Amino acid sequence: MTALFEDRHWTSPDGLRLHFRDYPGDGASSPVLCLHGLTRNARDFERLAERIQGRRRILVPDLRGRGDSDYAKDSATYNPATYVADVLALLEQERIDRFVAIGTSLGGLMTMMLAAHDSARIAGSVINDIGPVVDPAGIARIRGYVGQSRSFATWMHAARALEEVHGAAHPGFVIEDWLVMAKRCMVVQQNGRIAFDYDMAIADPFREPTGAVPPDLWPAFDALGAAPLLIVRGARSDLLSADTLAEMLRRQPDAEAVTVPNVGHAPTLDEPEALAAIERLFARVG
Repeated sequence: MTALFEDRHWTSPDGLRLHFRDYPGDGASSPVLCLHGLTRNARDFERLAERIQGRRRILVPDLRGRGDSDYAKDSATYNPATYVADVLALLEQERIDRFVAIGTSLGGLMTMMLAAHDSARIAGSVINDIGPVVDPAGIARIRGYVGQSRSFATWMHAARALEEVHGAAHPGFVIEDWLVMAKRCMVVQQNGRIAFDYDMAIADPFREPTGAVPPDLWPAFDALGAAPLLIVRGARSDLLSADTLAEMLRRQPDAEAVTVPNVGHAPTLDEPEALAAIERLFARVG
């Protein structure tokens, strides 16, 4: 079953036309805001939206420079603080006061920052394979591939290229899974070749020493504690360490943590363990 959505747009504070998928749902329940990772886009949440559709409204933005959103005029604006400002403009346009946030990687950092801005608006949250402290080994790995302007002749070539880079994080994937991932994060260009669906300039600030992760996110993480919280970690993650997860749970003893076996950064949230935990979170949110 394919979830039905409307392609809609909003305007960023600096005038960019940004895109989001709007999946209709029960207006009596808190809507869900899904925030993707650094090089991804709204297509990342297709299967999760299929699972939730109808029960809750789901908003899935393409962050600036990704998918169907405008590219930034200044690459320095490709940073978490600007992304959060963009999302706040979306929430204002849609008159959404309270929501459930689901954030993968960069989207998880943004979720923490949204809570720091106004924790009362967070009805519940899912932080997927990221924490207030990010393992330097994972950052180094991402810096090694982000912003490389590669293109491929066929979807099979694209899928194999993803397997080369991310195979250690998803050892259980077969070629059909890599094809799904390729079609989530790539697009056919006008010349017929297949390329990543983001502005290569997003890598510019990320390569700066402090450009990947905002400093001192523990207070922002602590702000999530007023509402139900789920932390998802890949057992093979090189961004969210077991030690950081333990500290997150020490600070938020009411949070649920789920470790997805045999997966690195990041779980797709299609996994049975992740889906079941998200359903439990929704039951707590009400």
